[in-house]
Amino acid sequence: MSKLIPVTILTGFLGSGKTTLLKRILTEQHGMKIAVIENEFGEENIDNEILVQDGREQIVQMSNGCICCTIRGDLVQALSDLMTRRDAGEVNFDRVVIETTGVANPGPVAQTFFMDDEIASRYLLDAVITLVDAKHAHLQLDKQEEAQRQVGFADAIFITKSDLVSEAEVADLRHRLLHMNPRAPIRQANFGDTPIDTIFDLRGFNLNAKLEIDPEFLSADDHDHDDDHDHGHDHNHEHDEHCGTDCGHDHSHDHHHHHHHTDHIASFVFRSDKPFHYGKLEEFLSGILAVYGEKLLRYKGVLYMEGVDRKVVFQGVHQLMGSDVGAKWEDETPGTKMVFIGVDLPRDAILKGLANCLA
Repeated sequence: MSKLIPVTILTGFLGSGKTTLLKRILTEQHGMKIAVIENEFGEENIDNEILVQDGREQIVQMSNGCICCTIRGDLVQALSDLMTRRDAGEVNFDRVVIETTGVANPGPVAQTFFMDDEIASRYLLDAVITLVDAKHAHLQLDKQEEAQRQVGFADAIFITKSDLVSEAEVADLRHRLLHMNPRAPIRQANFGDTPIDTIFDLRGFNLNAKLEIDPEFLSADDHDHDDDHDHGHDHNHEHDEHCGTDCGHDHSHDHHHHHHHTDHIASFVFRSDKPFHYGKLEEFLSGILAVYGEKLLRYKGVLYMEGVDRKVVFQGVHQLMGSDVGAKWEDETPGTKMVFIGVDLPRDAILKGLANCLA
């Protein structure tokens, strides 16, 4: 069995700088052989380093050994064709980058790697990378749900064009993105300038990868609240005892300067130092996925299960959920930490339901 080829999905709204970042990846001497799949060429064609062009297959060969192909049709077919040509020795690559269109929802692209058996047997989805244009982000996020979904799906977020705005505006945007998706590290990348290791091998879809939740997100109660929109924390106290001080609070509310933003994509965290009852949790999660699967963009967690001396790790995209047994609880106190990112999710009902699944 040959080693699975890692795949990175590069997304971001129109004008966010995806082509600039791609050009840098493709022209840098990093020793990797990368196949890039673009489902449409941007206005700025990546053609300055072309050595060979195969018009029939729309594949271009770059000077550093990378290849680039354009599709306007089925992603599964494009991936399959690339692998066939690789097996035949016609092209050579050791990883794939898929650049989505600026208005694409990355969800169906990610699902491809779990729903098609042939693709899943040859490729491994590594991460979704989302670029956010600092100059136009707030307007795009306010008006375009696709832009919100791109943020919600991200395993890593890069703020681009931050040189065009003030430091305060960057901080404001970072704060908003954090509350939409607390599990994705946020970096700045102007003119495509970011280390390669912040793009590749992030293991965002690896079950046993460490669950990262930004610590600032978990201390959101320290933020100043505007008097005119009280957060009504009292109604959460009935399950605070189950999930610590954090999970009962609605981190999807708008803090600081964001009271004028109504993001449909929001996130919340469930935490508990009590174990889950396996049967109750399985039944509850199955029901949640059946009803809200399409609204659940990403979810991931490290679970403390009754009678199990190891961590149970789980994650999912929409209705597709996987779980695995992880490392033993060694020097740390067992506990559950789960993050949910989705579209207009019934936060309180999910938190209460999870609390009811505790042993």
